[in-house]
Amino acid sequence: MKPTHIEHIGIAVKNLDEAIRLYEDVYGLKCYAVEEVADQKVKTAFFMIGQTKIELLESTDPEGPIGKFIEKKGEGVHHLAFAVDGLAAQLASLERQGIQLIDKTPRKGAEGLQIAFLHPKSTKGVLTELCEHAR
Repeated sequence: MKPTHIEHIGIAVKNLDEAIRLYEDVYGLKCYAVEEVADQKVKTAFFMIGQTKIELLESTDPEGPIGKFIEKKGEGVHHLAFAVDGLAAQLASLERQGIQLIDKTPRKGAEGLQIAFLHPKSTKGVLTELCEHAR
């Protein structure tokens, strides 16, 4: 796998509005987009810092992945996302290498990206997302 760059760092938060204010007022960043991804039961907010994004994630359902994460681990870093080219081929290659995939095929994510997650059991405890701009 050859990532082109860190696409974003995902951070789970309990209250998106409060978190946006923190990132804007304390860190001086500007939220440029808020989006709900209904099938992932999450509302997101994005900030740009250099060439990397920060994605804040608020659960829209306590049974969704972010809701369960916050219940188990509290607020904090949820995942690291790498941009890649040829996402489907990358997933097939990683699976052949023995990496456990959460998503065997790409799916739609925020900002129109195609995404797939690698299981943290295969990535030293870090939930890893691979992203590709939809074509």
